[in-house]
Amino acid sequence: MVSALLPDSPAARAGVVVGDVLTRINGEQPRDVIRYQLLVDEAVVSLEIDRGGLDRSVEINKNEGEPLGIEVQSSVFDQVRTCDNHCSFCFIYQLPEGMRKSLYLKDDDFRLSFLYGNFTTLTRFTEADLERVLSEGLSPLYVSIHSTDPELRSEMLRNRRGGTSLRWLRALLDHGVEVHGQVVVCPGVNDGAALEDTLVGVADEYPELASLAVVPLGVSDHSNEAEMRPHTVAEAAAVIDCVEDWQERFAATVGHRLVFAADEYYLLADRPFPEPDCYEGFPMHEDGIGMARTFELEFSGLAEQATGVQSGFFASVDGAPAEGYRAPRTDGAVHTDGAVAVALAPSRTAPVGIVTSEYGARILEPLVAHLDRDDVRLVVVDNQFFGGNIAVTGLLVGEDIARVLQDEPEGHRYLLPDVCLSSGVFLDGTRVDDLPRSVEIVPTDGIALRAALDGRRSMGTR
Repeated sequence: MVSALLPDSPAARAGVVVGDVLTRINGEQPRDVIRYQLLVDEAVVSLEIDRGGLDRSVEINKNEGEPLGIEVQSSVFDQVRTCDNHCSFCFIYQLPEGMRKSLYLKDDDFRLSFLYGNFTTLTRFTEADLERVLSEGLSPLYVSIHSTDPELRSEMLRNRRGGTSLRWLRALLDHGVEVHGQVVVCPGVNDGAALEDTLVGVADEYPELASLAVVPLGVSDHSNEAEMRPHTVAEAAAVIDCVEDWQERFAATVGHRLVFAADEYYLLADRPFPEPDCYEGFPMHEDGIGMARTFELEFSGLAEQATGVQSGFFASVDGAPAEGYRAPRTDGAVHTDGAVAVALAPSRTAPVGIVTSEYGARILEPLVAHLDRDDVRLVVVDNQFFGGNIAVTGLLVGEDIARVLQDEPEGHRYLLPDVCLSSGVFLDGTRVDDLPRSVEIVPTDGIALRAALDGRRSMGTR
């Protein structure tokens, strides 16, 4: 379905309107926005349209490769390939009841991996999928590895295909597909000697990996898996030591560090973050690898632009809807001109409270202290909604933020990072308008935060 249309675009000039359903393009019924993009790149595009039950045909003549000007309703037109694993560490199983239905959907779809950087285990990958990846150049892809030991991987995924599905990883690498991997480390399961074995397996079997992120298990209060527990400080330190040791080995053998530990490990172990150069361009920034260092560079004026979402095919897909991590953070209730509720907006010279999480505060505290300003403070929100060891800013919800802001003074400026919003909605379904204090929505990067603190325009005011 056409959800938006660019004015004066080829599609608009041809008479396509919002609400039209594209049933066929050049005689083909595309399965997803990837195939859609390839079809509409042609100079002549024939559309078969269902408009309110009436069939229409539209032929569009344009330059080859010129955008059609259509934004479609979904990235997958047939059906999202759902995950048939039953991982005990899956965070979806740890969500409380009553949230939006879409949050409980587990996908294991290589198309969403390509479009949005979602991780796939490859347990539902097929020969036909491989052929499509290769013929259409679907690269990079993101693969959850967790262990290179077949028996342990099957056990972790609770899927007998877990032990054999990494053959597809080998096939992808053999054909030159760029692949980024991930290992979610579960204490007592795939850490320690098992993690060492996994990195040995990567070195032996998958050295062509572009990067490998080692991230800690997140455990909410809603987990029903007794064996799943947070890392201890000593365990976090051991993971860092293991990763940094293997970085040296990979650098010597494949020419780059390849494996990286998540920022959370350095926070857990109370160790300084690696220097920026150690992250080799921050290829896994979205997976929590090097976010602290990039934020520091941005905040300190040492970065010309924010790292943000990594560029990729998504940026070139004509009309692909933003989803997941790439979904727009705000909606019509928050305006970039700050014109909403101006009469209620605090003075630009009012004291400032930066709303953040427990981990966010650990990163922000030294940066704010360096400003030497007594009018700026951190408003730290503990995550009671999820509980457990969930302490990242991206999982803050409106209920917890409201609870903390309720006790904050009126008339102050409160800066809220946009990373905890999706189209203006928190994970718990509440909205910015539900908060008890006026807030300014600020993009979650150091450049935007510094600009807001310096009194320059931020994303908007509620």
